[in-house]
Amino acid sequence: MNAVDALARIPPDRALLIFGDASSVHTQRWAREMVARGHVVVVATRLPAAIEGVAAVVPLQPGRDGAGWFRALPAVRRLAGTLRPRIVHGHYVTGYGLWAAACGWGPVVQTAWGSDILVTPRESAVMRHIVGWSLRRADLMTADSQDALDAMALFGDGAVAPRHEILWGADTERFVPAADADNADNAANAAIPDEHRPFRILSLRSWEPNYHIDVLIDAVARVRAARPGRAVMLELLGGGPDADALKARAAAAGLGPDVARFTGRVGDAAMVAAMQAADVSVTVPGSDATSVSLLESLACGLPIVASDLPANRRWVGAQAGVIVPVRDGAELADALLALLDDPARRRAMSRHNRALALREASRRVQMDRMDALYRQLPPSGPRRLWETVR
Repeated sequence: MNAVDALARIPPDRALLIFGDASSVHTQRWAREMVARGHVVVVATRLPAAIEGVAAVVPLQPGRDGAGWFRALPAVRRLAGTLRPRIVHGHYVTGYGLWAAACGWGPVVQTAWGSDILVTPRESAVMRHIVGWSLRRADLMTADSQDALDAMALFGDGAVAPRHEILWGADTERFVPAADADNADNAANAAIPDEHRPFRILSLRSWEPNYHIDVLIDAVARVRAARPGRAVMLELLGGGPDADALKARAAAAGLGPDVARFTGRVGDAAMVAAMQAADVSVTVPGSDATSVSLLESLACGLPIVASDLPANRRWVGAQAGVIVPVRDGAELADALLALLDDPARRRAMSRHNRALALREASRRVQMDRMDALYRQLPPSGPRRLWETVR
């Protein structure tokens, strides 16, 4: 069934219309979670991809050019007018959030993802105006960290919608510690004394400038130089545009393919396997909201080394890992060395982090909270472009 036919079958006042990146695993997970809770989900997107269970994925102005966001607005309004959704939800304030605010229908939910509220409005007066305009038309705002919610209040510039911290969350039934998994390789690895097996460092972040993979590579080189008798390995998941430069940097630092493994993007099963084989998870971006990969690392019981950002400090206290200054390779190396030298401390962190994830970062619990917020929204209806929520 094509998108037009699928939309025609949806009764008015039924659909959850999500404006978001359909190719993103975060959008896909959100949509599937809401389908599981009884919502009829339609995703309108510039980056179409199949999403299991949704009623339709509607491509609008496919591509990444900036002007496309504005050229799509007539089609956005036609879609909303045809669908007459129960709820409109913009995922990523600076693009899809504009569509949600301008679609001519409500109630409107706006969710910030990170850089869209923490970075872009600070760098561009035009984007700051668009963000403010979009947020003032929201009935509900969510983000996955308190600093992102604070930024929504700041750049909303008069927005009155309630703000709630809703995490993407971790699948705590799939992401489990190695000790809890029925896996012969994990059991065999655990039987080897710590000093006789490699110390495995894992990064799950994208190979882009904000995530400072270059600093991690340099830090691992320092660790190997400080402990020449100990095997140290680095596995880099995530993938991204800086692959060639980072591989060259690793080679120049003496981290050959037997030491630095550039695995790239993988599915959940391979990610879980990598996490269960690792000794520590490293996330050292320059800016970030709550990282899903950090929550998944907690769920797998991994000690965390993270950069000194508000969203990271929310999760990584002394019992969970080590906080290091942004772009400080020497401090990062020292943190890794401290964990390498203290397996008992790592085991204590593992127990703490698994318990923390179960208590506070479960995706099921977070999506239940979001579903409850959806159901508390006011009735649906048309909205005029000049109207703000009061």
